[in-house]
Amino acid sequence: MNIDFPFHFDGRGQTATTDDNDHIRDMIEQLLFTSPGERVNRPDLGSGLLQMVFAPNSQELAAALQYTTQAALQRYLGDVVDLQSLEVTAQDSTLNVMVKYVVKSTGDTQTENFVRSAPAV
Repeated sequence: MNIDFPFHFDGRGQTATTDDNDHIRDMIEQLLFTSPGERVNRPDLGSGLLQMVFAPNSQELAAALQYTTQAALQRYLGDVVDLQSLEVTAQDSTLNVMVKYVVKSTGDTQTENFVRSAPAV
């Protein structure tokens, strides 16, 4: 079993755990929403996705983000997943990241959707 993300306690008051597939999804989410320079001893870990939410939104931004996110996923999680596709779309103040991957240990295909929006002003 793996520690669940975000960290919390289960109904028994113990550290919550999760299965392997959910743990892989959690790792992808952490990589997507970690800014480079945020982790000690890993200054290049992350995708920069959160920084882009506050940047002026455009198709060019989405394309650049797709490239950097794909590179980060392959670099840091390439031993765990085989990335099949990654789509980053920008619509108004919302970035949508759809990741399709195969879990290498089981051969299971997973599709996850991650959405982040700029806060309303």
